[in-house]
Amino acid sequence: MGKRLFVGVDLDGLAESVAAVQEVFEGASGLRLTDPGQAHVTLKFLGDTDPERVSAVTDALAAAVDEAGVDPFEMAVGGLGVFPDIDYISVVWVGVDEGSAQLARLHEAVEKRTVELGFDPADHAFTPHATIARMDHASGKQLVQERVREDDPDVGRVRVEEVRLKESVLGDDGPTYTTVDRFPL
Repeated sequence: MGKRLFVGVDLDGLAESVAAVQEVFEGASGLRLTDPGQAHVTLKFLGDTDPERVSAVTDALAAAVDEAGVDPFEMAVGGLGVFPDIDYISVVWVGVDEGSAQLARLHEAVEKRTVELGFDPADHAFTPHATIARMDHASGKQLVQERVREDDPDVGRVRVEEVRLKESVLGDDGPTYTTVDRFPL
């Protein structure tokens, strides 16, 4: 049984702000909110990974973070968006304004190194975001669409000093994330 891994940047200290943004979606049927304390920007989803490959992954990530040449930076989180589009919503997210260029550089370096290890390349363009809810069915879609069109929340700022390799363990109440390793900028 492999480990379900991803590479990300946590929104440390923003749980209360994320929860406040989630509140505007209260009453939207079919919408499942994520745990605001686990909010993060995913740089690369690795998926089911053989535990014996983890050390190769950590070596690759250390090299990638080094190659990206990104110094610690401020990330401004805010605004709302959806995937794949406003007519068919599967994910609701908050975006990144300031700091998105640094995240893109980190993503590209991590992508290159992990694809070299044999992980699947990303199948869509990188959009720095933190998922705040998932749409299980569309009965509450209209409320979600209104909020996404009309609200432009300012979630807050985070100082990003490291990239983390995280493990996602799926449970009855949704996933729980634990940090496997840290890669300082």
